[in-house]
This record gives sequence, C-alpha cells and structure tokens, in this order.
Amino acid sequence: MARARILIVEDEALISMMLEDFIETLDYEIADIVESLESGLSAVEEGGFDVAVLDVNLRDRKASWPIADALDDQGIPFFFTSGADLEKPPERHQSRVLLAKPFTLHGIDDALKKILAG
Repeated sequence: MARARILIVEDEALISMMLEDFIETLDYEIADIVESLESGLSAVEEGGFDVAVLDVNLRDRKASWPIADALDDQGIPFFFTSGADLEKPPERHQSRVLLAKPFTLHGIDDALKKILAG
C-alpha cells in the first residue's frame, strides 16, 4: 500500500520542521509544507496529497477556516492544530480533531490514524 501523502499548513518554522520529522518517523510522506492562507488554498487546488494538518491561526491573524472548507468540499481528510486560544470553529468543522500544541509523536500518530480510518 502506498504511503499517505501529507500537506502541512503551519506558519511557525520550528513547528513545521517538528511535524515533518514526526510524519516521516511515522512512515508517511510529506507532500508539501506551506505557511499562509493563500499558499494553503493554492496547495488544495493543486492537490497531490491525501491528508492535511492545519494550524488554525496563520500569519496576519488569519484563520485557516477557508482551507478547511476547501478540503471538506473535496472530501480530503484533515485535522487542526493550535497553540493559542481560538475562536469557536465554524459549525461545519466543530467535530474535527484538534491537537493542542505542543503535541507529541503519539498525538500526531493517533490523529492521522483516526482521520485516515474515516
């Protein structure tokens, strides 16, 4: 079976590097790492990945909800990460997995297994 390809949307370089290490350690493949709302939307449009990890709060205080909407519209599974208090997610995404930072290898593994299992 092919390894799942993961899109990471994270604006903090150290966190995205840690996520990259965790994901590769768990034997998944990194499809892309992007840092902003705009680049995240472009990555979704381009495709080529199976799962996305979305930081809720991106640069310039922009939330990743539009990326989540685009992923949901395409049926691509994803989960959220956040290191800060966040506004209540839109109703459409309130049941999504949310990992609080700092997260662990085990937490990433559990989240990926849960959303890949459907």
